[in-house]
Amino acid sequence: MSQDLISLLRAALDGSPHNAKLLVGLLEAVAAQAPPEQRASMERSALDAARVEAVESEADQRTLARALLRHQRAEQALLILSGQTPENLVVRARCLLALDRVEEAKRLYDTAVASNATVQDTELERLLETPVARSVPAGQPKLRVIANDDTARSEVVRLFATPVERITFADVGGLDQVKQQIQRKIVLPFQKPSIFARFKKKVGGGILMYGPPGCGKTLMARATAGECGAEFFNVAISDILDMYIGESERKLHAIFDKVRSKTPAVLFFDELEALAGKRQYSREGTSSKLVSQFLAEMDGFAHNNQGVLVLGATNVPWAVDPAFRRAGRFDRTLFIPPPDAAARQQILEGMMRERPQDRGVDLALVAKRSSGYSGADLLNIVETAADEAIERSLASGTESVIMQADLLSALSEVKSTTQEWLSTARNYARYANEAGQYDDVLTFLKQHTKE
Repeated sequence: MSQDLISLLRAALDGSPHNAKLLVGLLEAVAAQAPPEQRASMERSALDAARVEAVESEADQRTLARALLRHQRAEQALLILSGQTPENLVVRARCLLALDRVEEAKRLYDTAVASNATVQDTELERLLETPVARSVPAGQPKLRVIANDDTARSEVVRLFATPVERITFADVGGLDQVKQQIQRKIVLPFQKPSIFARFKKKVGGGILMYGPPGCGKTLMARATAGECGAEFFNVAISDILDMYIGESERKLHAIFDKVRSKTPAVLFFDELEALAGKRQYSREGTSSKLVSQFLAEMDGFAHNNQGVLVLGATNVPWAVDPAFRRAGRFDRTLFIPPPDAAARQQILEGMMRERPQDRGVDLALVAKRSSGYSGADLLNIVETAADEAIERSLASGTESVIMQADLLSALSEVKSTTQEWLSTARNYARYANEAGQYDDVLTFLKQHTKE
């Protein structure tokens, strides 16, 4: 039956070689029904028999042009492709590439993708040597190999990199009270050191930021560095910990020495509890030695940390060794809570700013219904909604936008990740708050229950 259809279409084409519809129908029948080993020869024979000069349907234009390309007839394919839709432009780019007109092909392809992202063709990009655009966060560390050796000062450069992008408080949604505290207690001493020197106040010191995961501790640390006009050094746990005895302490000392030569500088330790955990709970003597080295670097007799601000962030402040809370070390503690409704709306607006979206999107409603969600949870909502829009775009072949229904559907799917932390913190705030160190948590919990 399939061979009969192909034979009938071929006979009809022989009788009417200028009929574009007959030629396209024959090519589609050959692609779908002919034996694989015969398809190329049958397709070539059909193209040789036809005398088609113009094709009205753009879909038919593409079908015919692709067939011509498979048989090295790029110039003829270009003549067929009269339409200027993004889909046609991609096929035209392939034709131009086959004719070694690479720059023209790149321009056409870029125009097509800019108009409709669903036509993106990674194979064609590879042939054009145009890599797929990838978003790489500023300051993301590159792969590195660190041999086991004495960590000298010159080697610290390979341990961590300074982010290129500078951010300020304007890039951080919400947390207005925390920003005010940082501005008054941290930023001003960096900006006006003379007046503080008159009163024998040192610029720098240590600040411990704590709160649920995903609420902006790292972002706030980078923004603080930006406000101070200081270099920002983000130290990962892997930059410090080493399996060989004494190496972890040596690396920590080398990093502090390097930062002291770069003042004003902000040195940031994320997941601080991994490097500064309570010594009484440590089963390994090496861990206690690292904590002791850390304490000495922050406030030791032989070290001058003037102009160095040490920021630590942790989700479990109750696991940090109490010695770090002493004056001269992490003597200032800041609670970074989940954002309130106004902050959530501000965060959502920032996340949605450059994404294609429907004019009817109501971010205030999403913010109102997402009480207790962290910034990371809100990003998860936006990403999930974007996935829906992308799937819709790929299914329809035309670029869709993020709709209100996508965001509400994502909101029902994504759950808050802060509740477990808040439950644990409530217990510490009630029963282990001897010095009032968790008063901010209690205040937030009272407000949170009213939201």
